[in-house]
Amino acid sequence: MLPRLNHEGTTNNSEDEEEPERPLSEFYPYIRCALCSHFLIDATTIIECLHTFCKSCIVKHFFYNNRCPTCSTVVHQTQPTYNIRPDRQLQDIVYKMVPFLEESERKQMCQFYKERGLDVPNTGPVVIKRQKKENIPPSVFTIPPELDVSLLLEFVGAEEGIANYKPLERRYVRVSGEATVRHVEIFIRRMMELSSACQVDVVCGDHLLDHFQSLKDIQSFVGEEALQDGLLVLHFGLVLPSQP
Repeated sequence: MLPRLNHEGTTNNSEDEEEPERPLSEFYPYIRCALCSHFLIDATTIIECLHTFCKSCIVKHFFYNNRCPTCSTVVHQTQPTYNIRPDRQLQDIVYKMVPFLEESERKQMCQFYKERGLDVPNTGPVVIKRQKKENIPPSVFTIPPELDVSLLLEFVGAEEGIANYKPLERRYVRVSGEATVRHVEIFIRRMMELSSACQVDVVCGDHLLDHFQSLKDIQSFVGEEALQDGLLVLHFGLVLPSQP
């Protein structure tokens, strides 16, 4: 069979030429997690912006932040895990591109469960059994209607002489509008493990709040100035009680 000629009259051997191999590092931006800088495991995509991370990494990130780590898009005002989905197709691609990654991950998972005396879960295909409609339990993510205020708690600092407190990891909280500033203070004290000698001052906008004020009244009184992306923003600081 004679070789084919292109329009310039030269031999075209493109059918016999193989596409050059590319280094794996060229694909790192697409197959590695921006949070842990490792290859994606349980690839999970944010449906608002389509950025993908390891499932464990993005869930931990949402404990203290409701924005995408890459583009800062607000994923959800109070429950960002609502708007993430598993990306099994991308995970399959990662496993095919990175040799032994899937096998290594499976071995680590088995070791984790065996060290704790637990049964290793079946990683095979999941068979979904049909249930009668009345037997289907309600979603675990259902938010009671009485939890109608979403809070963002911002720590502004502690007065000199106050130490040995933990950082507030849960900055985003959904509560009832009937809750008072006192309830917020109790929550902060428990989360940060504050001593009774420490005083918590809570501020909304330019207003120092009293313990008896309800969150619904505060939101109504301060207005739009108190809101950020639909969240009621409360700043708080730790101070020493004034001496009589």
